[in-house]
Amino acid sequence: MTELWIGYGIVMIIMFIGVLGNLIPGIPGTPLILAGALGHQLYFAEQGDAGWGWFAVLLALGLLALGLDYLATLLGAKKLGASWRGMVGAVIGVIVGVFVFPPIGLIVGPFVGAMGFEWAFGREARESAKAGFGAVLGLALGVLGKLICSVVMMALFAFAAWPSNEKQLETMQPNTLSEPSLPEV
Repeated sequence: MTELWIGYGIVMIIMFIGVLGNLIPGIPGTPLILAGALGHQLYFAEQGDAGWGWFAVLLALGLLALGLDYLATLLGAKKLGASWRGMVGAVIGVIVGVFVFPPIGLIVGPFVGAMGFEWAFGREARESAKAGFGAVLGLALGVLGKLICSVVMMALFAFAAWPSNEKQLETMQPNTLSEPSLPEV
């Protein structure tokens, strides 16, 4: 039972780092949460309460979180007037910004990318800046959505994998040794 509690604690720490990773560039937040849940399931499959069904729910939430991250950036740029060129620029800006100027590049990259692509293809500077602002706003909303999904993932795992004595007692084998009987007198 001690091993189960230690494993649970380690996975919860990994998941907490994953939640923070949704706010700190360079830490793969949602994938880290999924890796913790998968590791727990593989190691404690027979002992823990969290099964593959719970992992499937966490995986679905993880995919939703990753999709929200990219989709929100694109929709934010589109909502404030970006063309497809501006949306492509925003995505390229995110990728370049993360690698060239982390962590500030994560905010500046989509703005410069969307604005730059819009401006390069003939739009006025004011309209281009509006599209860039939309990309940054969308990115912020995507991060918020990803953060909410990751907190829900961690809470679901914490509930599903909580080590309980009842589950441990069910998996224990009954004692097959019997007490020696005394001879009858």
